[in-house]
Amino acid sequence: MTVLLLLAALVGYLAGALSPATLIAARRGVDLREVGSGNPGATNAGRVMGRRTGLTVAGLDVLKGLVPAVAFGAVDHRAGLLAGFAAVLGHVTSPFLRGRGGKGVATAAGAILGAQPLWAPVVLLVWAAVLVTSRWIALASVAAALSVLGIALVRGEDVLWAFGLAAVILVRHRANLTRRLALRRAGEA
Repeated sequence: MTVLLLLAALVGYLAGALSPATLIAARRGVDLREVGSGNPGATNAGRVMGRRTGLTVAGLDVLKGLVPAVAFGAVDHRAGLLAGFAAVLGHVTSPFLRGRGGKGVATAAGAILGAQPLWAPVVLLVWAAVLVTSRWIALASVAAALSVLGIALVRGEDVLWAFGLAAVILVRHRANLTRRLALRRAGEA
């Protein structure tokens, strides 16, 4: 079992570390770290290279979390959780990008779809509702991450995993949230 868990962590991390946004941008002569938000993820890819490219990148990022979680989850539920979580960590700390990865939201969505598919509709509904009402992707992403933790606590299962996913998403969005709230306070002053 230990070998399976180590393999799940390694495969998940390496799958997550691959950056479709960076690869697609490089083929177009664009360095995503130098344009837009500087983030090598789906949102920035969409802003810089168009909505269609952003959706393609988001879909590929979802697959990076989904495929390892499903593949290892078919053997052992814990291995599926670990593979999905490792994919998120790989995405946000990609060694191929010198540790500067994306925010991890789409990859986390894939991990949730793969490891806890019944949770996914609720998480997506929270994300969409917050996005529609706030028109702020970062806030919607944080709310969705917190909903994962809420679901885990209510159901009493996979709480540590859900906490880990939520923590990664919150940490990766911390600067964005702080900056936006500071601007809002400055506008009210």
